[in-house]
Amino acid sequence: MTDSQLIREIKDGNVQLFSELMRRYQRKILAFIYHMLKSSKLELLAEDMCSETFYKAYRSLHSFREVDASFSTWLYTIARNTVLSELRKQKTGNVSLDEMTITPIASLDSRPEHRLLQSERMTMVREAINNLPEKQRSALILREYDQLDYQEIATILGQTVSSVKSLLFRARNSVKVQLEPYFGDTPFLEQHEGMKMR
Repeated sequence: MTDSQLIREIKDGNVQLFSELMRRYQRKILAFIYHMLKSSKLELLAEDMCSETFYKAYRSLHSFREVDASFSTWLYTIARNTVLSELRKQKTGNVSLDEMTITPIASLDSRPEHRLLQSERMTMVREAINNLPEKQRSALILREYDQLDYQEIATILGQTVSSVKSLLFRARNSVKVQLEPYFGDTPFLEQHEGMKMR
């Protein structure tokens, strides 16, 4: 069953099918929330925030319109708004990506010294991403790690597609500038961290 079919069935009264939607998206939504909470030292709230996201989605499912956005985009939007609301309550302004539980696909050399060097480099890339403003950071995470398209990211962030492209351009350039003293040019970022720098 597609998401659309499931949602139609749920709206028609088969509410038990919502658990299938949760099964499909829970891991990605939890990882996204965890990344947003990490630098504020609130990552222990990630599971609660994830549950709250799905609860809000369930309560509002009757108002979900597929013509406005896909279910996954709508869900990411709810998750982001839930986290930002919590961060405002906690009066912490920094949202970052620290230790990723999901990383872009990358080919790994099996030698231990190479893995150690790569791990150090990836940590530096993540720290550079941590230094980005919240919207640039969210756009970069959604594009490079969650592989969402520009329109989905625009919907989640409440921006236009051209604004998202601009956010991504500035985010990538900022990461590149921060890392140039260590990596020189960009091949490492593109090959090992999955980021398209152009």
